[in-house]
Amino acid sequence: MGATEQAYANEAFSTNWVSTVGPNLNAFEDAMFRRIGIPAVCLASGTAAIHLGLRLLGAGAGDEVFCSTLTFAASANPIRYEGAIPVFLDSDRGTWNMDPGLLAKALRKRSKQNRLPKAVIVVHLYGQCADMDPILDICGEFGVPVLEDAAEALGATYKGRAAGTMGAVSVFSFNGNKIITTSGGGMLVSANREMVDKARFWATQSRDAGIAYEHSELGFNYRMSNVLAGIGRGQLEVLDLRVEQRRAVAFRYRDAFADLPGITFMPQAAYGYSTNWLSCFLIDPAAFGCTRDELIEHLNQADIESRPVWKPMHLQPYYSDCEAIGGEVAADLFARGICLPSSSSLSRSDQEYVIDRVRGAAMETASAA
Repeated sequence: MGATEQAYANEAFSTNWVSTVGPNLNAFEDAMFRRIGIPAVCLASGTAAIHLGLRLLGAGAGDEVFCSTLTFAASANPIRYEGAIPVFLDSDRGTWNMDPGLLAKALRKRSKQNRLPKAVIVVHLYGQCADMDPILDICGEFGVPVLEDAAEALGATYKGRAAGTMGAVSVFSFNGNKIITTSGGGMLVSANREMVDKARFWATQSRDAGIAYEHSELGFNYRMSNVLAGIGRGQLEVLDLRVEQRRAVAFRYRDAFADLPGITFMPQAAYGYSTNWLSCFLIDPAAFGCTRDELIEHLNQADIESRPVWKPMHLQPYYSDCEAIGGEVAADLFARGICLPSSSSLSRSDQEYVIDRVRGAAMETASAA
């Protein structure tokens, strides 16, 4: 937390605006509009934003929705909320994001079969944008809208364009582990203001105008509270600093491991600016001397928490019945990828401790050999 979050939250209490309406909500949405240039609506979570985004794009029972396979489950679960059918697409090894060439082949094949997907969910993984131009071009050719899942990428850019401004609908997350947080919350954004207004209507139980509690559409309790929006206002004011801090952590790791064989930094695409939300590396067991899982255990013994990269959706038990287009690249990234401690507040001394333990794992293996 920074200096202003408490003040905005206190303002909500002192003025008694503690529910899902109030000045902080309006101010947070306006601040995001000034930041990225398109309208926004505050919601209870990024997952809620994806759900409403899919509804806005018309996804329903029996429709196929393409989705990046290398992502967190929240990217895919809302597809099934609407009774639609997920189809998972593999990653491009050069960015770890959805492979545009694979997407093009899949859409051309589906077009010939007269079964184009209702939408494509493109995830900007670990703070780095997918290669959006070819993705938007091929989706535009076939009239398939793109939902941009920028939950992990607020502050990132693609060829000068802000993450979350390129899809028909886009979403951000303010969960507790994101670059900025409202403790829990999300946002739906779109250049189409009517879509944003419709999402706001749905998110407040689709209550029709008038004094009576009348509802002509299905609604949801998806609005963010005014208290949490106050935290978000303060967090957004320090977004650039938080991005700088995350990038500094990532590049210190990169430089510290530059001489170590078998550990490689997540590729940084030349077309954009990554927030490096998490510091991710690939382990080559033969060169590094131990597997990713052995490194995680080594760090755990030193009281350091690390994680594998996301387990691809097509390998998840719940989605075992779903079609996967490709998947070998994402599976390999999962098998060898590790996320190291990456907090904006990670101290230099704590990071040096992590670095020493990673280097120690390699050295211990080399000594044993």
